Amino acid sequence: MLKDKVALVTGASSGIGRAIALAWAREGARVVVSDMNVAGGEETALQARAWGREALFVAADVSRPEDCRALVEQTMTHFGRLDVACNNAGVSGASMPLAEYPLDDWARVLGINLSGVFYGMKYQIPAMLQSGGGAIVNMASILGAVGFAGSAAYTAAKHGVVGLTQTAALEYSAQGVRVNAVGPGFIHTPMIGKFEDDPATNAMLIAAHPIGRLGRAEEVAELVTWLASQRASFVTGAYYPIDGGYLAR
Repeated sequence: MLKDKVALVTGASSGIGRAIALAWAREGARVVVSDMNVAGGEETALQARAWGREALFVAADVSRPEDCRALVEQTMTHFGRLDVACNNAGVSGASMPLAEYPLDDWARVLGINLSGVFYGMKYQIPAMLQSGGGAIVNMASILGAVGFAGSAAYTAAKHGVVGLTQTAALEYSAQGVRVNAVGPGFIHTPMIGKFEDDPATNAMLIAAHPIGRLGRAEEVAELVTWLASQRASFVTGAYYPIDGGYLAR
């Protein structure tokens, strides 16, 4: 589906980001892997190369616009084009009521989860226009559609990602850049490991998903891969939950 495309994934050292990078390599893309975790990111790139695809790791902190600019610049320098991007990097943040929420953590979560998506698209879109068009998939969450007690910053950021996605789609779809968002439910990744370690909390999370289990990173990667491909050529400005029925409750 992505044969010979140049595809960029942020937050790709583990979890959903790694699964996306490997799915894209499997589908024939040349992959740019990015993360602040150098060891994890290099390992993802190594695994992508095992599919026989060229893979480049670039360290970047998406909360820094200069890093996002440099990431795209290095992609263009190395591959000469950018066709596909997934703005996946994110952090969960503190878990406490809004009035008690730490100001520094609010700034950190919004900086990575929301501003990081804006900075990413700000530099990815011109590169895609230069390359003749492309597709962007932004990682939102089920919490881009509903609230969640104790997660003010994360919920606000993910709602913002949905709005940014829709706005970018309105502005650039006619120029050949499709922009969509996905909203995973609770997925087996390092981000939710602290919840899974508590049997009672883990059982509560599973019960919140009518399908009767948590999701797998590879399942999210399949949806992201479809949205990034020409099979989704008429899909833009959309928000796709992948949540085992969480939002249908």
